[in-house]
Amino acid sequence: MLSATLSRFGVVCGVVAGLLLAVPSAVEAVTGEIAATSFLLGLAPALALPLLVVLHLRQRQSAGTFGAVAYTVNLVGLGLFGGAGFTLNMTLFYLDGPVIEELLRGPTRLALLGSAVVFAVGAVLFGISLLRARIHPRVPSVAYLVALPALALAAPLPDTLFITGLHVVAGMALCWLAMSPASTATSAAPARSHAGVR
Repeated sequence: MLSATLSRFGVVCGVVAGLLLAVPSAVEAVTGEIAATSFLLGLAPALALPLLVVLHLRQRQSAGTFGAVAYTVNLVGLGLFGGAGFTLNMTLFYLDGPVIEELLRGPTRLALLGSAVVFAVGAVLFGISLLRARIHPRVPSVAYLVALPALALAAPLPDTLFITGLHVVAGMALCWLAMSPASTATSAAPARSHAGVR
């Protein structure tokens, strides 16, 4: 069961996560990567986790077994990729280029790439479950399905306007999806109260 408190918490976290993904990336298009934007981007995945829980709980009956599997893979992937993003943005950002190159020659590279792949697969599966369940708006569900996996797979590449655009689209999709459960809950409450009057 989805409580009103959990729903509100997921909405707030989702909107903040989306903004932390989109706004710093847009700033970086002008300034390049700086400590402040890197810090904010590092926080975004952790705040997306409560949103993912709320999105799944909203659609769990319609999504069925496939939705549950998709949610699980996406949750694990987001945890792994969020940890990788946190490390990249909060730690590796401050290291010199040769030190980073040395780190990425070993198992660290495989761990980072593995986390990106698990997250990309999970995001594709969960995006499909969003579309199949037809509970959440279609446009941000498609954006989730396309932008988040692309963002994960593009993570090792140097920043470009294309990658900035992926961040912005993914962030706006999270904001839109976060706001949709609130509007669904609001519109569903009166319908239930009128159903008992008939």
